[in-house]
Amino acid sequence: MTVRQLNDAERQEALPRLTHWQLVDGRDAIHTSLQFDNFELAWAFMSRVALEAERRNHHPEWFNVYGTVNITLSTHDAGGLSHLDLDMARFIDGAAGR
Repeated sequence: MTVRQLNDAERQEALPRLTHWQLVDGRDAIHTSLQFDNFELAWAFMSRVALEAERRNHHPEWFNVYGTVNITLSTHDAGGLSHLDLDMARFIDGAAGR
């Protein structure tokens, strides 16, 4: 399956709906940061996202320290943001309860 970058109209429609996500300076990607009360809760969240990412074959870039999880989404095969990133961002927001 070939995945393409979002066009301008798709971006203008979709990105304002992802209220917890910001565009990354210098690249075609979106980023969010989540805070959990402890490492165990952060790890449980990451495990849930990892299983879904594997099912979708669309994996986030992420970084974790204790209760903080930073996530960046971009579709490398498309050279930037695609509908796969929007779908994954919505899943992540749901998994985080936001």
